[in-house]
Amino acid sequence: MPTDSETQYDPSLGRKFIFVTGGVMSGLGKGITAASVGRLLKNAGFEVTAVKIDPYLNVDAGTMNPFQHGEVYVLADGGEVDLDLGNYERFLGIEMSSDHNITTGKTYQHVIERERAGDYLGKTVQIIPHITDDIKRRVREVAEGTDVCIVEVGGTVGDIEGMPYLEALRQFAHEEDEEDILFTHVTLVPYSKNGEQKTKPTQHSVKEVRSIGLQPDVIVGRCEQPLEPATKEKIALFCDIPTDAVFSNPDVEDVYHVPLVVEDEGLDAYVLERLALEEEAIPADERENEWREVVTTDKSGEVDVALVGKYDLEDAYMSIHESLKHAGFELGVDANVRWVAADEMAEHHTERLRGADAVIVPGGFGMRGTEGKIEAATYARENDVPFLGLCLGFQMAVVEYARNVLGLEGAHSAEMDPETPHPVIDILPEQYEVEEMGGTMRLGEHTTVIEPETLAYELYGDTACVERHRHRYEVNPEYFDRFEGEPMAFSGTAGNRMEILELEDHPYFLGTQFHPEYSSRPGTPSPPFVGLLEAALDGRGEVAYDEEVTA
Repeated sequence: MPTDSETQYDPSLGRKFIFVTGGVMSGLGKGITAASVGRLLKNAGFEVTAVKIDPYLNVDAGTMNPFQHGEVYVLADGGEVDLDLGNYERFLGIEMSSDHNITTGKTYQHVIERERAGDYLGKTVQIIPHITDDIKRRVREVAEGTDVCIVEVGGTVGDIEGMPYLEALRQFAHEEDEEDILFTHVTLVPYSKNGEQKTKPTQHSVKEVRSIGLQPDVIVGRCEQPLEPATKEKIALFCDIPTDAVFSNPDVEDVYHVPLVVEDEGLDAYVLERLALEEEAIPADERENEWREVVTTDKSGEVDVALVGKYDLEDAYMSIHESLKHAGFELGVDANVRWVAADEMAEHHTERLRGADAVIVPGGFGMRGTEGKIEAATYARENDVPFLGLCLGFQMAVVEYARNVLGLEGAHSAEMDPETPHPVIDILPEQYEVEEMGGTMRLGEHTTVIEPETLAYELYGDTACVERHRHRYEVNPEYFDRFEGEPMAFSGTAGNRMEILELEDHPYFLGTQFHPEYSSRPGTPSPPFVGLLEAALDGRGEVAYDEEVTA
């Protein structure tokens, strides 16, 4: 019986693959480096896609703690994936699927299921060839129909869990034509105390890569400042690559400037030459500069946004931070995000919100911090501060209104308080029939119908929008009649699901059961975030933000 690899491999397809590995330490930014190269190739006229390999045993990122891995990014098909796929979607302007995220759990699960079904006809199932063949199959399937596929291997070279993936890449190099494969290694180039750029970490990292059977074609040095010529020459000498194949990726003010920096370094030109794509590429002087124009927009002001959440980690709310940037590009302002710990609101009341130009209450799971999120909604509602509630933030705005305006004492979400006398947020009746918890989760893109002549209609400019979801609980239909005729109204629905709420006679009070931050892009910002910043600009200037209180 043919292996997975044999059934998929076809060298006549002419696809190009860029494999990106990282050395020395994790969190270097190899994902941003890879996404930046992809952005430049797309500017040159090529169809580009990406694969993120995560060597952990989880099947997907859905159950991961945001403190450890940052936010769980949700794809259009409902896939719960690593946040790096969000960067690829934002940089490449493409829509990815669950297949673009390969995990060890997903790969082993598939191979074991095949073994149980007898597909291997009694053969001994092993890492090589069965796991490595499945890895290669997955990469090639994603690459189908594109010109270039960028494959980022998560973790650091030398990690034991990453070894099967590196072996699969070694086999790729054996199976594909040399001009169709480019190995890029991203590594740390630190400074010594005397200010000298040190190449020894890079040398040891490349030595590790080569011991596995991989030879980097390109080395990208992550550093505070651009690599000095002598540093590049030393890396080239000891790592056995041409000096012009060594590039800098220095620290920048904004990750969206990385494509501009590596373009100035000539990385895109080298990649096009190395992959024999020069003749097919749009000439450099004829390429669109839309990306550069968007991300270098002149800023004429700034807005302070209080983000009231439970995870004191920027990566846990990465898509929200990025959506605010995108809205800022659109409006020509900087959005300064001020972190406010939701579980400390009870102690400090609303002092931490004083002077904020706008308030965002993000999504989340679990009881911790919910009372603080409710207090934030109260503060924004009573003080005419622009407010955006996302998913759980939307639900807590409903709870707040039910308690403080409708007079439903003890109202809450049944998720947080199963004994609440007024479960204004609950699982829908049809969901109780689903036995497995995961089966009740609403994931991925769904359509919301928008009422005309509402704030939501003004923002989206249409009677419908398609946004991504990640939640289990909903506004309880038994309480719909309590909200009829109220200033707080549901302006977006999906059948008996309430999707958007807004408050009349308020500068900007909006809540969405969905996550609009997942579909925001540079140049095409999310409407709710643009509306929030516009309202903040219209009403700002009364009270300066209290730095001591927010520290």
